[in-house]
Amino acid sequence: MDCIIIDDEATARAIIIQLCSNNCSLNILEEFSNAIQAIKYLNQNNIDLIFLDIHMPDFTGFDFIQTIKNPPKIILTTSDAQFAIEAFEYECIVDYLVKPIALPRFQKAIKKAEAKASKPIFSQSLSALEEEEATILYVNIDRRLIKIDIPSIYLIEAKGDYINVKTEDKNYTVHSTLKKIEDKLPDNLFLKIHRSYIINVHKIVDIEDNSVLIKKDVIPVSRSNRPELMKRLNLL
Repeated sequence: MDCIIIDDEATARAIIIQLCSNNCSLNILEEFSNAIQAIKYLNQNNIDLIFLDIHMPDFTGFDFIQTIKNPPKIILTTSDAQFAIEAFEYECIVDYLVKPIALPRFQKAIKKAEAKASKPIFSQSLSALEEEEATILYVNIDRRLIKIDIPSIYLIEAKGDYINVKTEDKNYTVHSTLKKIEDKLPDNLFLKIHRSYIINVHKIVDIEDNSVLIKKDVIPVSRSNRPELMKRLNLL
């Protein structure tokens, strides 16, 4: 089984690696000191099993489980036994190991994991993945990954080292660049109309001279971007 380890303590990760070395069926691909790094890895890679600590700064093991879609099998590794009942409310969790972890108890947990049907973290077809990517965006705010419904975004504004993402329900200030988010947005919905603005063309209320009205925001349209904007409109 291909595995990763998520634990903020280097010593704890080293112990898991040592325990895994006694089982030839386990292949440790990566280790992570925080959950957000692991989520980014899982967005690009399929694995079979995660060794996951519960208590980590800012982003707990349970936060992690609730964030990822179609999680693989998970073995919790923690120094706190009080969350055992809560842990088994999650179908993906196959065992709960309390530190320090003894080898016989570890091997028992591995047998439980092996007994479960092996499913990669993302088992959808390529078309399903593409559809998901076209509708969902995750942004990193205060070390938490916030899920945003892409069609709900109507305006993105660059402000120095940050961007302001405005949606139907809420605004988000994200440490990023306009170029970086532009690459992740579907071309059929979004258009950069100014060096500081990207708009959802389906949310345009009015166009006058060199500006567009999006909701209550009047946004300038640069001369170079105006021809493309006009091409995108369904003009009568």
